[in-house]
Amino acid sequence: MKPVGPIPAGYAAIDGELAIAGRKASEIVDEAGSTPLFVYSRELIEARVQKLRDALPERIRLNYAIKANSFAPVLQHVSQIVDGLDIASAGELEMVRGIGYDLTRVSFAGPGKRDAELEAAIAAGVTLNLESENEARRALAIGEKLGVVPRLAIRVNPDFELRGSGMKMGGGAKPFGVDAARVPALAREIVDAGCDWRGLHIFTGSQALSAEAVIDMQAKVLDCAHRIASEAGVPLPKLNMGGGFGIPYFAGDEPLDLDAVGEALERELAALPDTLAAADLFVELGRYIVGEAGVYLTRIVDRKESYGETYLVTDGGLHHQLAASGNFGTVVRRNYPVAIATRFDAEPVEEANVVGCLCTPLDRLADKAHLSRAEIGDLVAVFCAGAYGASASPSAFLGQGPAAEVLI
Repeated sequence: MKPVGPIPAGYAAIDGELAIAGRKASEIVDEAGSTPLFVYSRELIEARVQKLRDALPERIRLNYAIKANSFAPVLQHVSQIVDGLDIASAGELEMVRGIGYDLTRVSFAGPGKRDAELEAAIAAGVTLNLESENEARRALAIGEKLGVVPRLAIRVNPDFELRGSGMKMGGGAKPFGVDAARVPALAREIVDAGCDWRGLHIFTGSQALSAEAVIDMQAKVLDCAHRIASEAGVPLPKLNMGGGFGIPYFAGDEPLDLDAVGEALERELAALPDTLAAADLFVELGRYIVGEAGVYLTRIVDRKESYGETYLVTDGGLHHQLAASGNFGTVVRRNYPVAIATRFDAEPVEEANVVGCLCTPLDRLADKAHLSRAEIGDLVAVFCAGAYGASASPSAFLGQGPAAEVLI
């Protein structure tokens, strides 16, 4: 038997069923008309942003990385309660444009920006987080062609990483950013060329649950920014400190101690050097804002036995929940938080494998999980589905198509 991950706070039972935002899962599905279905809670998103506001120093501003969840109603809602948005493609730029957002509050990172993407971003007033010297010179040339002063920041590849990070985005050889030692010269070059200088972006990793690791990373980010600004001899109007705040997915995971992170950051800000005194300071978060506010609901279409094991076959799968299937960067597959939504308060009584409808053995949502007895027609809930579910899964695989999504 393999344990399932911890169900996030904020979910309860009504008449024995999983309730999301005070509504029974079956009622939400009936209203949507079908499964599979992603359900996102407006209330839980707001509560998470408020928790961040309460725990972090007042000076810290929040950016939302829309790659975590770009569903238009979620994007619209989150954009109203954070301070800026981070994108990673021209496609995401159009998503942000589609909700009528102020594009001067948007920054664009990514190591392979094409000329058309640079041109669209520069014309829109988006800040480009430059990933190389070549990209900087292309951006300057495009700005000159358009007759527009480009808004440029530099993404820094520092000489340290976020310890315990699920995905390391900095430290050592990486495709992301400009190595820290080369940043001062590039900063002087683009400032001298007449750009609208927007500062630094230092993103070292994601999905860290250790407050100690996050605290250490933030202190190093501030020191790195100070050293670069001092050597470059240019003011630092903005510093995107990255994020890295993780959420518990697996058995044994403990939530990040956000209060400890906030208290340590408050101490750091009280002793900032002059180089950072006037900088706007941002943290960039995606899954931490929306991850635990989402549930993936999929219906059991068959119950079968094979060599003594029980299989609950659903109408969903890895084409919507690649990460939960264990095929999105994990080395050893572990179970996400999973429950039988229509028997949410029933005691677990059997060991079962929850699988999807695809013709591949990779399509697994839970292995040997201890679950309540489930039958054909019951709903399975996969939690922590608010980030990197619909936005990061191969919905076109085998022609299955995307899942429906709702914000309630």
